[in-house]
Amino acid sequence: MVLAGVAMVIPLVASNYVLEVLTNAWFYTVLCLGLNIVVGYAGLLDLGYAAFFAVGAYTTGILTSQFGVNFWLTIPVAVACSMLAGIVIGGPTLRLRSDYLAIVTLGFGEIVRIVARNLKITGGASGLIGIERPHFFGMELSGIHHFYYVFLLLAILACFISYRLQNSRLGRAWQYVREDEDAAEAMGIGRVSVKLYAYVIGAVFGGVAGCFFAAKMTAISPETFTFTQSVLILLGVVLGGMGKIPGVIVGAFALVLFPEVFRDLGSMRMLVFAIVMLVIMLYRPEGIWPEKRS
Repeated sequence: MVLAGVAMVIPLVASNYVLEVLTNAWFYTVLCLGLNIVVGYAGLLDLGYAAFFAVGAYTTGILTSQFGVNFWLTIPVAVACSMLAGIVIGGPTLRLRSDYLAIVTLGFGEIVRIVARNLKITGGASGLIGIERPHFFGMELSGIHHFYYVFLLLAILACFISYRLQNSRLGRAWQYVREDEDAAEAMGIGRVSVKLYAYVIGAVFGGVAGCFFAAKMTAISPETFTFTQSVLILLGVVLGGMGKIPGVIVGAFALVLFPEVFRDLGSMRMLVFAIVMLVIMLYRPEGIWPEKRS
């Protein structure tokens, strides 16, 4: 609560550059918490998570820019589309395990990006422009401080939902499946259905984040949702500590802040960033803030 209070007053004293960086950090926090449900809670290796992020962004982008739908009305549609995408890809494939599931999700992510690149309604390779900015009680959300608060509130909501899910009956079922699928099934847990719940809920997190990302940027293109984006989100989860909510938040912030800290190094900054990541993983193989397991 103290940290949330501090985060709420930061826009009063910070520059636009700092707010932009922190807004990106909260945005990645939402995405990492969504993927943490899939990877950290249920133990499913998902390499195509950016596809759900793309589904949410394109749903909002198409409905607002081409059909004139109010931004807020696009959110439930984006949630439904993300859930449908999660069911369509997860239903037949979640019987697969480990490497096979990773390959299927990787392929799904690339299919979504290529489809977006070749359809006229998505703007093709050029992408969509002119996405409507949301209005809240008559005020247009256009400033960076507006989106800072939007993504901060989304991150707090994502933390709350993640915490409630972790300590729920479903959360315990995910842990059993993650540790030993066969033993969980022998205990009467529906292995595939439990994994599908994790996959669909994670997809909803990505879809909602995509809606607000599209509204913030007012333009999106297929190159925003590449395999590299999925890897970055997964890196945030692994770096912070899979299954641990504070760890995932730390990982998301590290993902955004480290490249900014090394910005003065120019083209070498990503190399230094990669070396720092490597050193962290060597000395903290379970993440900066790992989950305690008994």
